[in-house]
Amino acid sequence: MKPRSIQPNAPANLAPRKYGRTLRVAAWNALFIIFGLLLIALVGEAYLRLANPFIETHIPRRFVDGVGIIREPNSELRYANWDDDAFIVSHTNSQGFLDREPVSAERAAAGCHIAFIGDSFVEAIEVPIADKFQAQLEEMAARELPHLDIATQAYGISDTGQINQLPFYDEYARHLKPKLLVLVFHINDFVNNSIALQSLALGMDPERLPYTFAQRDANGAMKLRPPDPEYARFRLPQPPNAWHWRTWDRLVRVSYFAKWLDMKKGWAVDRVSSIGARISAPAETDPQIPAWAYDPYVTAWANIIAERPCCTLLLDDWQPARWYADTLFTQERLPPVIEEALEYTAFGIDEFKRRADRDGVNLAILSASVYMGTRGDPQFDRLSAIAEARDIPIISDYDYIIRQGYNEWDSFGLNSHWNATGHRWTAEAILEYLKENQDVCD
Repeated sequence: MKPRSIQPNAPANLAPRKYGRTLRVAAWNALFIIFGLLLIALVGEAYLRLANPFIETHIPRRFVDGVGIIREPNSELRYANWDDDAFIVSHTNSQGFLDREPVSAERAAAGCHIAFIGDSFVEAIEVPIADKFQAQLEEMAARELPHLDIATQAYGISDTGQINQLPFYDEYARHLKPKLLVLVFHINDFVNNSIALQSLALGMDPERLPYTFAQRDANGAMKLRPPDPEYARFRLPQPPNAWHWRTWDRLVRVSYFAKWLDMKKGWAVDRVSSIGARISAPAETDPQIPAWAYDPYVTAWANIIAERPCCTLLLDDWQPARWYADTLFTQERLPPVIEEALEYTAFGIDEFKRRADRDGVNLAILSASVYMGTRGDPQFDRLSAIAEARDIPIISDYDYIIRQGYNEWDSFGLNSHWNATGHRWTAEAILEYLKENQDVCD
């Protein structure tokens, strides 16, 4: 019998088998990789759930007629800062502020009661209540100024300015008849006092805002306007999230491992964000401004807001999408809307001054943090000019820090706010003021 000859087309018949074997090996390798990644994710999820008490910051909010948004009274507030591994649980008091229960009227009248009113630097969700400057001040004063019998109370809500904070005094602080009222002022308060700038920052309808604001009437006089309880129904068109994947955003709300990747290993996500921002940025860019500062929706919102009677100055002589409004107060020349924000800030301080004079309360301003600077810094000088024209003393915690030889950045580290050290130094600065001005407790 003759041996079977090999057909010329035999190699072609073997090729599919070779390719199929390669595909099967690649498929198994891919499955092993996917299985390994899933295993890592599951183990990481289990570990992070055991190691961390909660995943996201939770701030229960409540709208109060005539006051605006405060916190739900007697509720638990959770602050999660994955960058600094800080997980703080605090409880609001019966008034809805993140502080101890208010002292009794008898205790306030018998000693020197001090009320502090401000924004996130007073609310201070980043530290336990016992570490906050008002609590530390009370302890320091008990040791060093016991004859004054100082009791403190803080009324702070984030993202508010002096005009927004007027009801905090009227509805909560006034009935305890404080001897001293301290307005805690941070650089973003200039913006918070402006309807136009605050609406732009929040993406909200300037006519339907959730706090008290001032607005000029037909004669140009400033009048207070109460908060609108229907504010949530009138937000400006919200942008789609162009910087992150929508599914990823949903995932980081429920998965501890995804949250850890997003916060701790976020360089890949940031890379995508940067690319997305550059694609959506205006053609003419300033190399000194990071790409993510260019937000096309800021321009869209600004065009909407500028059409309202309250906000016609918004687009004059500057480009909102290219600058942080806060930083403009450090410049020598200001656009008209920023000058207007200074006027609104002065009006808010005037209103506090009027209330203090009416009620026989001593009034002071605490210039908060390194961002405000001290004399010679434009933003501090602008606040100082307002205060000096009204004979209101300024306590500068930054000036105190410099005189003590401290490193001012050691006071920060938690979400760009004071850590416990920053609160202690602020308490020391206020204590120094009280030692030199004990008559404020008369």
